[in-house]
Amino acid sequence: KQPEETPQPAPRPIFQERQRITGLPLYLQGYLSVRHSRCQEFRVYWTELRGTMLFFYDDKKAPTYSQKLDISSLTSATNVYPDENGSARFILMLSNRELELKANNCECGKEWKGFILTVTKLSVPPDESLLPGQLTRMHEVLEKEKQRRITLNDCSSASLNRESPPSSTLTPMPACFYAVSRQEAIKMLEKNPSCGNLILRPGSDSKNYAITIQHKLHAPCIKHYKVMSKGTSYVIELERQVTLPSLQDVVNYFVTQTQGNLKPFVIQTC
Repeated sequence: KQPEETPQPAPRPIFQERQRITGLPLYLQGYLSVRHSRCQEFRVYWTELRGTMLFFYDDKKAPTYSQKLDISSLTSATNVYPDENGSARFILMLSNRELELKANNCECGKEWKGFILTVTKLSVPPDESLLPGQLTRMHEVLEKEKQRRITLNDCSSASLNRESPPSSTLTPMPACFYAVSRQEAIKMLEKNPSCGNLILRPGSDSKNYAITIQHKLHAPCIKHYKVMSKGTSYVIELERQVTLPSLQDVVNYFVTQTQGNLKPFVIQTC
């Protein structure tokens, strides 16, 4: 069962750290119980809606999320309905999965559904049960999300118009890429060993990249490798430099060179 306390913002240092890690504006936050389509049990998370992403935290004060979900492919959402315990449930239908969410009450559930529909459909839902204050905030979020997308599109266009655009602007980032620091990557690997042992992350200079891995020999051993962006290629800083055409090739190189002992870190959805 979700905590009964009134949701309060995270302490400012934690809020700033989450803002830095996610790089997205915060639209709504609070406790939600989450169940994926293949799971039997709900799990309670401190949840943040940022842009068109849901970030799930094991603890209200945790700076690093344990799961994230892109909801930009939302096709529809069911009506909010109460269960036998007085909680309110609704289901998000995405292009490749379903996600069931449970809030403390119907008012809270309708608020979450309303904000999710606002940012994914770029339209405030015509729900007469929403309160005037909730509708006002949804309209404010709608304008922020429209402006964010305009800015994002402008940046994408500028990147594509460069003479030598980085290959990462033309191809998806590897699934094991996380916008986290070195210490955050270490914590993720140590906390979730079943999810993999290789993380691709931004470099300390914010211009290049880095690989963080966890070997399991006699004892867990953490190592970091620089990955330099050189034009349309990427250079792994080893004793003998290795140049590859994409970040996915960089990840694949580490996996193949260790004969599969290294596995890309991907947060499990169930």
